[in-house]
Amino acid sequence: MIINLCDIYLPHLFRLNLNNKIIMKKMYLSLITLFAIGCTETETITEIVEVEKIVTETVTVTEVETVTVTNNVYVLPEEYSFTRGGVSTVYYTGQTARVGMATELKSAMNNTAKTKDQIDTMFASGTGFTDPSLDASGKNVRGKTAASPVASATVKPLFDGWIEEFTNTVAPAVTAGTTAASGVAGSYTEADGSRTVKVTAKGFELNQVFSKGLIGALQVDQIVNNYLSFSKLDGAREDNDAGIYGYKNDQAENYITKMEHYWDEGFGYLYGLDSQFKPGLGDPATGRDTANLNYYLNKVNSQSNEEGISDKIYNAFIAGRAAIVNKDYTERDKQAGIISAEISKVVGYKAQSYLVDGAEDITNGDWADALHALSEAYGFILGLQFTKDSSGNPYMTNDEVNDLLSRLSAGDGGFWERTAEELTAMAAEVATATGLTLP
Repeated sequence: MIINLCDIYLPHLFRLNLNNKIIMKKMYLSLITLFAIGCTETETITEIVEVEKIVTETVTVTEVETVTVTNNVYVLPEEYSFTRGGVSTVYYTGQTARVGMATELKSAMNNTAKTKDQIDTMFASGTGFTDPSLDASGKNVRGKTAASPVASATVKPLFDGWIEEFTNTVAPAVTAGTTAASGVAGSYTEADGSRTVKVTAKGFELNQVFSKGLIGALQVDQIVNNYLSFSKLDGAREDNDAGIYGYKNDQAENYITKMEHYWDEGFGYLYGLDSQFKPGLGDPATGRDTANLNYYLNKVNSQSNEEGISDKIYNAFIAGRAAIVNKDYTERDKQAGIISAEISKVVGYKAQSYLVDGAEDITNGDWADALHALSEAYGFILGLQFTKDSSGNPYMTNDEVNDLLSRLSAGDGGFWERTAEELTAMAAEVATATGLTLP
């Protein structure tokens, strides 16, 4: 039960009529304990009830029975802010670092001056970035890419292969001035000069495939299948119940439970580059990069049929974290389910919409735009296997995703060989699998 303290009822007196007998009942509400752990309270409700008790068949007396019930009640904060002893218990620096690394990796995968060793080092070792704080973080992206049991064996090698193909095939072709075509790697510029893409022989714009693939295989997978999963959270239940603080603040004092920190880490994979204290993208003046789940959540939030999804997810993160503090695991799991299902919609919508965009671009003869859109579609389709719908199942299994990706990239020319009709049919297939309809 979640209530606002302003709504606590005053002691009151009321009557019940039962079989023409009058029973007097008094209820007293007393607040016995108040403690500040992220805006939480505990109350004890004491009911003093006058009841009729049959002594013999003809004699009835009234006795007083006292029933005491202790309930967990807590007021949710308006922001994702939780403290203990006046010190914030929220931090997710590792997640901020990895999402920042993914952003710079997107740029590296379009930079023809980068070598395979340089990008491999960034991806697998977590060093070689222009931002020195990323190098110093001790984190890397590869180790957390498709790290859940969902599809690690088949997905992680794809990212290694894309690094090799870009640096060993695409970059040299672009440097040599090769014009890309079906079956030929190089660069391709739209007739009106509006877009230039650097693509493989199959038309893959690899920085788009790579970055959109990481949205599903890194961010969604880590939130949905790792940090907010029942097995991860409940694995820390004993410590949370006992109030064992497994994580430290900057004064090296333990003050955060494992379960609290796991939830924060899931939060960080969505909001790591944005504000902890409000949903959405934070200050738009700072600029956003599209190698970020929250960027695409904001796009989905602007759809007429999903307006408010950003607030819904943010508020669920708040409610779930408060539930953990108060050891309300039923509520925790409810909020985790809401977050997983709503975040998964982002992948479902974008996989579908970029297939539709690709079909329109081909119809219009805009092949640079088509290759760009289909590269984004490929990355988001890859992420469908890491999603969870409202029933807890992925939109598509690993086998179903691989089948769709194989058809999308079939032939020596891959994307170059696709027709608008094929892509429209694939978009409908994604719509059926996800149950999502584009506005």
